[in-house]
Amino acid sequence: MSLKNQLLLIFFYLSILSVRGQFRKYSNEFLNIGAGARGLSMGGAQVATVADGTAGYWNPAGLIQIGNEAQFNLMHASYFAGIGKYDYLSYAKRSEDKKHALGFTALRFAVDDIMNTLFLVEPDGSLNYNNIQAFSSADYAFLLTYARELKTKSDEGYWRFGVNTKVIHRSVGKFAKAWGFGADVGIQYESEKWEWGITARDVTTTFNAWSFRFTEQEKEVLNLTNNEIPVRSSELTAPRLVLGAARRFNFGKSSSLLAELNTDLTFDGKRNTLFRSDLFSIDPRLGLELSVKNQFFLRVGVNNFQQALADGDTLNQKRVWIFQPGAGVGFKTQQVAIDYAFINLANQSNPLFTHVFSFRLDIKTGKRKRPFDQ
Repeated sequence: MSLKNQLLLIFFYLSILSVRGQFRKYSNEFLNIGAGARGLSMGGAQVATVADGTAGYWNPAGLIQIGNEAQFNLMHASYFAGIGKYDYLSYAKRSEDKKHALGFTALRFAVDDIMNTLFLVEPDGSLNYNNIQAFSSADYAFLLTYARELKTKSDEGYWRFGVNTKVIHRSVGKFAKAWGFGADVGIQYESEKWEWGITARDVTTTFNAWSFRFTEQEKEVLNLTNNEIPVRSSELTAPRLVLGAARRFNFGKSSSLLAELNTDLTFDGKRNTLFRSDLFSIDPRLGLELSVKNQFFLRVGVNNFQQALADGDTLNQKRVWIFQPGAGVGFKTQQVAIDYAFINLANQSNPLFTHVFSFRLDIKTGKRKRPFDQ
């Protein structure tokens, strides 16, 4: 059996093995937001073609394609009129023989300055605004990525393999904290015309353990207001399989159009997606990127297809298909790339737009061509 067949067999065996047991739907959902303005503007269709430091998020196999010896990536986005803040940082370094790469990624999604009004009302019924304190609800993820390039004599294309180990920390002020651990596995294959990608997220399932801490005074207030006091608990994040295919169409010597289609397969029960069943649900993502001289980029994408009630049609319960569109632009020099995305957090008929900015710095000037670049 060839190396590539062995790799695929192990990959799918792990994926199928892990889809067992009871899982909490939408667990660690902050890890499905995305990373980098390029990926977000293309609807999250990245698993086949990602080739920079954001590969630690989209597909760890793509990390081997960073253009220079090392690379920094930064991203910031504000959601819901600045209420939610999302930040991304990554650093990747490739070995001297260009066959191995290591990367570190840190993610934070948080809502800050939440008012704690538990003790706003004094025992005599008066209001004491000095008792109001602010806290944050924040989710963190830390990923360590390893990627390598594989090629055998019988191969006509290039194989890449990558793996993530990740640590998750979630906190709600001083009241609740959780720690979680998991792993992702990814494969990319590139031929002269097509690029393919597979990512198994949380391939071993990701385990989160929650702990809670309340003072006796806080417990008393919660009981008096008929609020349930949570106890120590745990949750499992089910595996997610992402499949991708992409093709680049060249226009002369200076322009090209990249089209990529991804399908997210989830196994935590029926979801409101384009295709759903009790066994799994499928959510497609489509992205396009127009490149001019490999320096200027125009991108569009769509994802998150769902059925919803038609506007104002509460009587007939008529359902229509909605989706989330996105668009963006990018500029790249030999060492610096700046990308912008304008995305919709709601759907095409009920817009809720946000702006995303990301920055990339390639360290060292030695440019590495992709295998089939002219």
